[in-house]
Amino acid sequence: MKISDVVKKSKPISEKAKVDIELQKLRDKQDGKEIRISALQEKVITLEKELNALASYKELTVQASAIQPKLSIGASESAAVVVWSDHHCEEEITAGQVSGKNEFNLEVYDRRFSQLVHGTLSWLNIEQQKTSIKTLVIALLGDYFSNNIHEDLAEANLLPPMDAAYLAQSHLIGGINYLLEHTPKDLELLIVCHSGNHARTTKKQRIATEAGNSLEHYMYYVMRDHYKDNPRVKFQIATGYHSYVTFFGGYVIRFHHGHQINYQGGVGGITIPVNKAIAQWNKARVANLDVFGHFHTKFDGGNFICNGSLIGYNAYAVSIKASFEKPSQTIFLVNKKFMEKTMTAPIFLE
Repeated sequence: MKISDVVKKSKPISEKAKVDIELQKLRDKQDGKEIRISALQEKVITLEKELNALASYKELTVQASAIQPKLSIGASESAAVVVWSDHHCEEEITAGQVSGKNEFNLEVYDRRFSQLVHGTLSWLNIEQQKTSIKTLVIALLGDYFSNNIHEDLAEANLLPPMDAAYLAQSHLIGGINYLLEHTPKDLELLIVCHSGNHARTTKKQRIATEAGNSLEHYMYYVMRDHYKDNPRVKFQIATGYHSYVTFFGGYVIRFHHGHQINYQGGVGGITIPVNKAIAQWNKARVANLDVFGHFHTKFDGGNFICNGSLIGYNAYAVSIKASFEKPSQTIFLVNKKFMEKTMTAPIFLE
């Protein structure tokens, strides 16, 4: 049968049927529009939630804090600052790599971190006999895990990056909890947080977007949310390279990890490049003291403090001819009366 014959035999569509067809088409279009409108409304709601979360995320990320006196004029008052940085928790060091001068693994990390927390508490108890300490600043300045940014680290590390980040976070929270439990209830903790150069998710170091590409930066926000209901704990999480804390209305400390100081070795050590960097940074904003880590070097330079490391002497230190140092971290006081850094001491971890 030809198609033309089928067309001839088919009955013409009535006017009512045509109207019904057009009405159904309109209904289908309307239904489609309503579905699209509903999807768009859901998308708007989702975007609003994300925007609010982002706004909250930025709003609560202070870059500068002020520590106010809590005692009357004439009373001896100080604020304590302890620097916890450069732990490299999942890196392994064998005795053979460093002429028997060090050994590091997950068990050693756990032991040294415990010693760090107890050492912090011991120094607080000692100094509180001489001056009233109502604020403890814990400077978390980065490099808590080594990450797989280099091929040899990817081969030798004892944990993959995410597991190492979780291990570091668990220890930091545990340490903060211990200090909260064993210090007076009127002692406030300000946690100053900076990303190091090891925790990055990119092959090369970023500049403007460094924090946003750091696993440590994310870790700090998780920690902040963990303590959101504790009035004794405040977080200052750096989104740029520097952050600042002003003590008692006049003494300013600039915190950073230290990796933007250009030091390639030299007889004078880090002193010359550090002072050059400080002189340039002070042209933008003056600070009385710079506090940083990165170099695994325990050094009080007067106008700066460089923190040691928890991991200690490793194969990289041997390769760059770095001086041997015992694993240590640093604690110091800022005194209200003298408006100066007073006691500075190492916390030895072995």
